[in-house]
Order: sequence, then structure tokens, then C-alpha cells
Amino acid sequence: MSYDTLRLIWWALLGVLLIGFAVMDGFDLGTAALLPFVAHNDVERRIAINTVGPVWEGNQVWFILGGGAIFAAWPALYAASFSGFYLAMFLVLATLILRPVGFKFRSKLDAPAWRSLWDWCLFSGGVVPPLVFGVAFGNLFRGVPFGFDGDLRFHPDISLLSLLNPFALLVGAVSLAMIVLHGAAWLNLKTEGDVRMRARGVMPFAALAFVVLFTAAGVWVSRMDGYRIIGTLVANAPSNPMTKTVATESGAWFANAAADPWLWLAATVAYMGAILAAALRNRPGFAFLASALVPAGTITTAGTALFPFLLPSSSHPGASLTVWDASSSKLTLAVMLGAVAIFLPPVLAYTAWAYRVMRGPVRERDIAENTKSAY
Repeated sequence: MSYDTLRLIWWALLGVLLIGFAVMDGFDLGTAALLPFVAHNDVERRIAINTVGPVWEGNQVWFILGGGAIFAAWPALYAASFSGFYLAMFLVLATLILRPVGFKFRSKLDAPAWRSLWDWCLFSGGVVPPLVFGVAFGNLFRGVPFGFDGDLRFHPDISLLSLLNPFALLVGAVSLAMIVLHGAAWLNLKTEGDVRMRARGVMPFAALAFVVLFTAAGVWVSRMDGYRIIGTLVANAPSNPMTKTVATESGAWFANAAADPWLWLAATVAYMGAILAAALRNRPGFAFLASALVPAGTITTAGTALFPFLLPSSSHPGASLTVWDASSSKLTLAVMLGAVAIFLPPVLAYTAWAYRVMRGPVRERDIAENTKSAY
């Protein structure tokens, strides 16, 4: 298999891992974000928490796997993003760490103030990560200030406040609306009674918020300067991001969709997923599947618009990282692809089996009958 083909496959696999994280861990985050609004007493909050309690840890593996894949397949991207976005990543990790602590410690004391504290910790652990991830995606379209010296040592000029610009915050709101919709669809599927009805009531508003914000972000992108490679970039050459010329051009991010109209299908999937999730909320299974299409379509839309860029540089455009000059060696990509082909199918099969075993809603009597094992 050629080097450029392996790079393209790993670009696609990176997208699959991001989608897997957004879909699988997304409803966990969305459930936590909705906890104060759909559960009005301790029993209802325990019902909501126990819908994700048995699965959140396995779902979060997608996040770890994505980071590991970036480290192995795209080392330059790993170094640049994890160093440049250090404070943002620290904020995400701090709030994600609150989730397991909240799950484990919430029921240690039967005191309203104690449990309320951990409920708000879980809420922050559901709101902050999707918001920050959306902000990060928004900054990819604007470009982030970094460069490399003659020895390809990374030099960032990124601050947390510089990342919190209006467009990035808009994309963060898109991400949060997407995750809230997915979490509401999960609670609609996995609960009964008042919790289900409140979650069902949230779904149309979350879907509307996503559609409006996603459209606003698309209009904004169409009018902002994008990045374009000048000349021909050798797709199978050794990785060196300093061998190309990059220019900024208004509307450049829409060039891929203009060249291949089929790429608009990804945005259509995101829109249709949101609309169908709200319209089919009385059929929880179909609504949840529809809500899963929203992150899949949204991430695919962003990835195909950015292609071949992985991390554009606003201060030194020529140092921007692309699919063709930021990957590991051909041998590394080939060995990793073989490992994925061997190990990923059993992981997916086991995950499907686990969800089948734990299918069905969480009921109030389940909490009452399992006071020692239920969260």
C-alpha cells in the first residue's frame, strides 16, 4: 500500500475515532449536562446517573484511543495540539476526572448538600468538555499561532484567552447543543416517567439550537479567510511541514465542497439527524439513532472542509500541518493499520454485547432494590 494511501486511511480513521468519542461518550456528557434540569429529586438524579454509570468508562476509551492514535500516526499534530492547547486540555481533563469521582462519592453520604455538590460537579463534567472541544475545532478554521525552527522544534504562541474568540465560542455552542440533544435522546431511551418526559421536552429545543447555530457557523466560515496550498505538495514524501507554501484566501474552506458536491451530504446528515431526533422523540430507539447522526455529520463536515489541513498556522501559514506532511513513517502507519484490523472488530463486538446485556430502561424500583450496587 502506498504512503499517500496509508496517510489518507489514517486521516479517515482519525475522523472515525473522533466520531466514536462524540457518539459513545457524547450521551454520557449530555446526560450529565442535563442532570439539574431533567431530575428534580434524589431518586430521579440517581436514575439519570445510573443510565450512564455502567458504560461511561468504556465509552471514554474512545477519547484515550483517539489521543493514542494521534500520538502514533500524527506525532507532529500530537506535539503541536497537546502543547499549544495545554491549558484547554488541562481544563477538559480536570472536569472529566470529576465524573468518576462524582459517581463514586455522591452516594457515600446521605446528605442533600453533599449530593448537590457532586451533582454540580457532574454537570460541569458534562458541559465543559464538549464546549472546549468545540472551541478547539473552531480555532482550526481560524488557524492558531505556531511555527517551527530549522530543527523542526515547535514554537507556539497560544494562550487560553486567545482561543476564546467569538467564532470559536460559536462552534463551542454548536458542540454543546449537539451533545445535549444526544444526551436527551439517551435519557428518553433509558428512563421512564417524569425524567423521560422532561428529556423528551428538551429534544426539540436542543435540535433547534443545533440547527440555528450550525447554520450560523457555516455562514461565518463561508465569509472568513481559509487556507490553501500553493503549488503541488508531494503526497508520498517524508514528513516535513516546512516544504510547502500556504496562502490565505476568502472562502477557501468551501473549496472542497465546491469541487465535490457530494461532500455536502455530511452537513445534510447532521441537519436531518437533528430534525429526525426531535420528530421521532416518541419512538426513543429511532430518536437516539437519529441523534447519533448529528455528531457524525458535524465532524465529517468539519474534517472534509479542512482537508488536507490538520492544524493550520495563522502566524506561519507555511508551517501548517497537513495530511501529507505530518504523519509517522510508512512502516509505522502500516503496522498500526494491521493492529487496528486485528483488534478493533473484537472490541466492537464486545461493546455491542455489553450494551445488549444492559439494554432496557432504568426504573425507580431498580434503584430501590439495588441500594448497594446502584450509584
